[in-house]
Order: sequence, then structure tokens, then C-alpha cells
Amino acid sequence: MSENLYPTVRVADIPADRRRGGDLRTLLTPSRCGSTSGFMGVVKLEPGDVVTEHYHPYSEEFLYCVSGSVTLRLDGQPRPLGAEEAVLIPIGVRHRLENHGTETAHLVFQLAPLAPRPELGHVDTEEPRVVSAVLPEGAVVGEAPR
Repeated sequence: MSENLYPTVRVADIPADRRRGGDLRTLLTPSRCGSTSGFMGVVKLEPGDVVTEHYHPYSEEFLYCVSGSVTLRLDGQPRPLGAEEAVLIPIGVRHRLENHGTETAHLVFQLAPLAPRPELGHVDTEEPRVVSAVLPEGAVVGEAPR
């Protein structure tokens, strides 16, 4: 079998995407491996890091926390997600990741199906950030701090 038909993608070979916070690397994509039904990647969140709120109007997101822990906000409601736990984020549900802990969190994500057009793939509901900050516990995106 040819490696070109079944490429292996190394995390270290993919540049980090930090536009929405954290260290996000999309690994298996149509352009990298010829996927036709979805894509997969990893996120590393240092203590205090976030991935800003967004939603996917066409795809479900499968999220697995490998190590560490995060607060996952689903439509603004906090939900803890710890090591070796997974969650399905349904189509259209706003979500945000926050690391309030003291250790780095490592997560794996997969989205499916692929959106037929870019505007159906990802919609930001919070300004993307170069430097991320964590909201205080109990705060909701778009509300003044308590």
C-alpha cells in the first residue's frame, strides 16, 4: 500500500491555529488525506486558555478529553469535561472551551458531515482572539461580569 493513499499526519507537522485561542491543529482533512465525510484534529489548552464560542450549522462535533479537564459551555451553560470523557455537540449548539485548571488539557475533536460550503462549516459568535482569557466561573458570554 502506498503512503500517499493512506497518509500519516503528525501533530508536529501541522502549524497551530490560535485565532480562536488555544493550540488547535486540524489533522485529517479532505486536503490532507482525502476524507469525504468529516475531519479530525486536536486541541491543547494551557491553564487560562479558551477556544472562543462558535457553532457548526451543518456538522455534529465529537469531543474527547484525553487528559486534563475543561469547562465546556453549551449554549452558555457550563459543563465539566474531564480526562477520558467524551461529549457530542449537536448541530447548531454554541460551544466554548475554557481551561480553569492547573494542568494542560489535551482534546481530540471530529466533525461530520463535512459542510458543503465554507459558511456552513463554522460560525463565530464571539470575536476570535490572539490572546485568550478565561471568563470567571458562572459568567456567560455576552453578559457583564458579576
